[in-house]
Amino acid sequence: METFPQRILLGPGPSIIDPRVYRALSTPITGHMDPHFLGVMKEVRSKLRRLFRADYEVTIPVSGTGSAGMEAALVNFLEPGDDVCVLSGGFFADRMVNIARRTGANVQVIETEWGLPTDPARVSRELAGKRLKMLAAVHGETSTGVLQPLEPLAAIAQKHGALFVVDTVATLGGMVIETEKIGIDVCYSGSQKCVGCPPGLAPITVSERAMSVLRARKGPVQSWYLDLSGVEKYWGTERTYHHTAPISLIYALNEALNLIEEEGLDARSARHARNIAALGAGLSALGLEPLPAREYRMPMLATVRIPAGVDDMRVRSRLLERFNIEIAGGLGAFKGKLWRIGMMGSSSSEGNLLLLLAALEILLAEEGVGRAKGAGVSAAQSALESATEAVHA
Repeated sequence: METFPQRILLGPGPSIIDPRVYRALSTPITGHMDPHFLGVMKEVRSKLRRLFRADYEVTIPVSGTGSAGMEAALVNFLEPGDDVCVLSGGFFADRMVNIARRTGANVQVIETEWGLPTDPARVSRELAGKRLKMLAAVHGETSTGVLQPLEPLAAIAQKHGALFVVDTVATLGGMVIETEKIGIDVCYSGSQKCVGCPPGLAPITVSERAMSVLRARKGPVQSWYLDLSGVEKYWGTERTYHHTAPISLIYALNEALNLIEEEGLDARSARHARNIAALGAGLSALGLEPLPAREYRMPMLATVRIPAGVDDMRVRSRLLERFNIEIAGGLGAFKGKLWRIGMMGSSSSEGNLLLLLAALEILLAEEGVGRAKGAGVSAAQSALESATEAVHA
């Protein structure tokens, strides 16, 4: 039997899986209508509501990756001729545009330069006087590292009577997201990033207002498998068979949610923010330039420009081969120009960030980009100490 390496996963997902979650994966399989499994499903729904901070009845993990969550969030509520605005400033927002167009909706795209957040004032101007059924945005765009402020966009959606749809694939579980308080109607995520579960599930929560839009459709949802009007009957009180759920993954998700609740979402958010700030300080000390402005950086992903003359693939390959660490390169317009470094879930630790900085220092020196010995680690340690002092002050 082939042995696979156990990597230190510091890309934008998947993240390192806690041993307790691995053990949950090995739980004996039951039937998908078994009373015990139905009880676990009920627990998962309750925990997801607490994680999303939304008391929406339809709160479930869609069987599929985060992209399935994205598709479910769009195809259920859009019909041919509907007017939808997608705010695009990165690779994954562009995927939302692609899916929305396939529904036959009239898609208005407000494009922002990659590396910048969308300006709400501009959105207000461009949507003035227009009909709108949906406004869709990505919260944490992992292709750029930008964290998009949501409250101003929610106000715009409300003004237009539009559903507000938000992608939190990278942010859920790594920071507090007040879904219901903000006014998000459809919020979806992925299991493999800050949530700390293997890939294959897409948690989603849907307001009653959005569900009323789904029930009032003129035609059937384009996707049978992702039609929430059918899926909700399996996850709800009716327990009507829809599809065979990924039982082992749901056991794993249940345990990952237990870990989040034991740590506490506020404490977990603080851990992610503290570690990404320390990593950023260390990367800057190594001469790596961050992409977004400080106030718009994600608290679970660092994006830095690759210095001129440094070979992207050579550094990342050596990082994997010699130090067993995985980070990611750029996508789309940033291919070969950007490194994306995740501090998500169990991956977000002081040990991991200090190890990465020490390894990068060695590899960058080999590329001719040298700094004072230990500069990155020293800067990160200082940032960690300052954060600790601030907590105890």
